[in-house]
Amino acid sequence: MDDVRQIQRDNEGHCIEDLSVGMTASFAKTVTEADIVLFAGISGDTNPVHLNQEYASGTMFQGRIAHGMLSVSFISAVLGTKLPGPGAIYMGQTLRFKAPVRAGDTVTARATVTEVIPEKRRVIVRTVCTVGETVVIEGEATLMVPTRG
Repeated sequence: MDDVRQIQRDNEGHCIEDLSVGMTASFAKTVTEADIVLFAGISGDTNPVHLNQEYASGTMFQGRIAHGMLSVSFISAVLGTKLPGPGAIYMGQTLRFKAPVRAGDTVTARATVTEVIPEKRRVIVRTVCTVGETVVIEGEATLMVPTRG
């Protein structure tokens, strides 16, 4: 029964009344070759910089890189499952890609609440993805969050 209660708690996100500036959450994943190939298939983005080592070796990256939007999806994982979590609606996101991600890299996506707007049921969240100490993506997300009532 405790497992069922934990699953129920895990499926409940934060309400606007629960959020405060400074709250933070993170999600980490090691990007695999399979992730890159599957993302190419799902998204239709078959740019050879992601899939062809010979081609990618001749680019500024000097080798294959993961899709930027694959790493961005880890931000979505944090926002949709942890902060604010289930029930939140992604309204917008700004992004700046700072450095490449490669197969084998562990990407940590972190979300930090920077503003809560209760009357609009909105929360502004700073989003950052890192590989080690290197910032690879940064931006800001706006989400609509449910109320308790």
